[in-house]
Amino acid sequence: MKKLFLISAFIFLISGIFAQSKPDALVLYRNGNYPEAIKICEQEIITNPKNIDSYCVLCWSLVRNRQYAEAEVRSVEARKVAPNDVRLMEVLGEAKYYQGKNNEALEMFRTYIANAPANAARIGNAYYYMGEIYIRQGKYQHADISMTTAVYTEPLVDLWWTRCGYAREMAGSYASALDAYSKAIELNASQADAARGKERVAARLR
Repeated sequence: MKKLFLISAFIFLISGIFAQSKPDALVLYRNGNYPEAIKICEQEIITNPKNIDSYCVLCWSLVRNRQYAEAEVRSVEARKVAPNDVRLMEVLGEAKYYQGKNNEALEMFRTYIANAPANAARIGNAYYYMGEIYIRQGKYQHADISMTTAVYTEPLVDLWWTRCGYAREMAGSYASALDAYSKAIELNASQADAARGKERVAARLR
């Protein structure tokens, strides 16, 4: 009995060591090692083609690695398995955004927002990207609304405040643009675009 117990304990210990030594794609992604995360996810998907978590990390990593067309293809592929997974909706929107597919990206971000919980991790990102698309299209009031929602959701991102200021400036809302630029500088004193924007709108308000 004692011998059997020792053997079982040894097997349990070895199993734990192997489990700990197995690369974690999500950790690799969060550490910025996107090529390795992609490789691990691809292997996991070969083993289990319905592993949606692996698909999500794969697509996030592909986007961060600037492999936008492949990220779009793999997101579409994954959505055939899990069409209602909001993570796939959002990352597909990003993949389309970076390829300049503005209307398709907008549609995916709207779909994501309509289906995701209010506290979903990438709600702010979706509104930010929508704001950038509206800026591309010259729809500055729409951009202001999206960017304002983005900074309301995540108020500590100086770039988003800068772009919010720009949208407001282009819409002719100079006082609120000044507020946004000032907030960006408060968060990051070296935010040069915000500093230049603040000078422009301050001159308009004199």
